[in-house]
Amino acid sequence: MTRAHPDFYEQGIDLFNEGRFFECHEAWEEIWKRSDGAEKLFYQGLIQAAVAILHAQRGNLEGARSLYEKASTKLAPIPHEHMGLAVGELREELCRFIDIATGANATALPNPPRLRRIGK
Repeated sequence: MTRAHPDFYEQGIDLFNEGRFFECHEAWEEIWKRSDGAEKLFYQGLIQAAVAILHAQRGNLEGARSLYEKASTKLAPIPHEHMGLAVGELREELCRFIDIATGANATALPNPPRLRRIGK
């Protein structure tokens, strides 16, 4: 298993929490390209979650729903707490965000999810 470059990982978390979803996807992609197995799927799930939010913010609701479903599939088997993140909370917040953003009665987007660091 390849260990993630901590700077790209941490940078991606910071960018995600700043609402800079395209930029965080770019940072995590650097790690994703060099990882494999379950670790690769974890990074891919984070990337797809970020891009799902970005699509929702840009009004591409079909793309947001599609990427959310892909991200959910990859993040579902990840433990509630993983690699210093509250992944379980992300899954719940992302589901809520996408449901509201893509709902028939959506008038305004809710605040996007944030990644909570744990165990530091």
